[in-house]
Amino acid sequence: MSDAPAGRPLAGVPRPYRFPRFERQRSHAVEVDVITAPVAKLPLVTIVALIDAGAARDPVGGEGLAVLTAKLLMEGTERHDGAALVDAFEQLGASVDVSAGWDSAAVTLTVLAHHVSPALLLLSEVIRHPAFRERDVSRLKAERAAELLQMRADPRALADESFGRLLYSSASRYAYPEAGGSRAVAGITRDDITTFFRDHYTPDRLTIIVAGDVTHELAREMVNEAFADWTGRAGSAIQATDEATDETRRIQIITKADAPQSELRVGHRGVPRNHPDHFPLVVMNAILGGLFSSRINLNLREQHGYTYGAHSEFEWRRGAGPFVVATAVESGVTADATKEIVAELERIRTERVTEEELSLATSYLEGVFPIRYETTAAIAGALAALVIYGHPADYFDAYRPHIQAVTREDVLRVAREHLHPDRLLIVAIGDATAIEPSMAGLELGPVTVTAADNPATGA
Repeated sequence: MSDAPAGRPLAGVPRPYRFPRFERQRSHAVEVDVITAPVAKLPLVTIVALIDAGAARDPVGGEGLAVLTAKLLMEGTERHDGAALVDAFEQLGASVDVSAGWDSAAVTLTVLAHHVSPALLLLSEVIRHPAFRERDVSRLKAERAAELLQMRADPRALADESFGRLLYSSASRYAYPEAGGSRAVAGITRDDITTFFRDHYTPDRLTIIVAGDVTHELAREMVNEAFADWTGRAGSAIQATDEATDETRRIQIITKADAPQSELRVGHRGVPRNHPDHFPLVVMNAILGGLFSSRINLNLREQHGYTYGAHSEFEWRRGAGPFVVATAVESGVTADATKEIVAELERIRTERVTEEELSLATSYLEGVFPIRYETTAAIAGALAALVIYGHPADYFDAYRPHIQAVTREDVLRVAREHLHPDRLLIVAIGDATAIEPSMAGLELGPVTVTAADNPATGA
């Protein structure tokens, strides 16, 4: 029998990577930004109609308006009701999805290359002439109300919602769910929706992204045809504030009687997506809690057996989204798990990470990056992010060099500057009678207990 190998084979040198070439032009014929990325691997094309009309644009008291407006786009146009519209896309073999996040709304469709022109015409109808029928408005509002009721019964969803609500000032849009809370959504009218649509769904707020088996010239020609004669200018834009409600360390327990485990959220306000320290922060977070092999996961899962998994992340937005550590643990170890999370946040701020940790994180981030962009939908989605956050044109080609350039000193510096153990909001969803004494014993800050049916989703 031969001897076992001495060790694992070494990874080879990463091959050079270039993001698909793309062009961005302002179509003066229709005053719409057009981005085209020819990719001829398969006879498929993905089209994204990206509108600067995300949840951060919601007016005060109208939280949920942006998401509701976006969802209604596929519920019917002036020409087609919802069923007929879906059928028209299916006749073209097109898959269609509508989404709205904090910073944008989007209609995304993927279709065979020889159906791009009629698909764009149909997409134009969706963007320009939605009907917003009263019955559809009422049905989608009722669906959102049902979602909110379900969320109150789901500890994970309740923890996520509660963390944002407690972290941000009540004057900040970030304090409320993207799709809105029960009172705000109940108060939205069809007139509110048509006003929001008129103010935000305009040529100067629209970018059309076309990625796939099509040339730059043909794509622009078809966009011009689909959006010909469309005029209008956006109204005044609202941008969400990101001020925190309280930047002192505190613990909030939301009780779920007899819950066998606790949902934990530990964090504070983070930084905007375009912060100059973005790349060192990505690497630092990968080491801290962003990977399976990260410090927090190995501590809580492997060393102590408190959880099946724990992770940390910066929720990237135009404004300062939250930095949060999330996990679920058995009730009896809630305080112990919290203590270990805080200890890891302190440790990464006081001592340099090892060369092995840095190499593992950067190698992973470099390695998976090209894999993300193998389909036309992924390429179009990446270009949408480039528009949303105003990245430079070479962002994707420069990504891996930026990651490679991060040093141990960079990781220590950004951890010290952007992680704030003294400002932590600690939210625990669980059986308060079982966890409150031990959480108070941590002496991490004042402890407040509220009921799960507290109107957390009422805004």
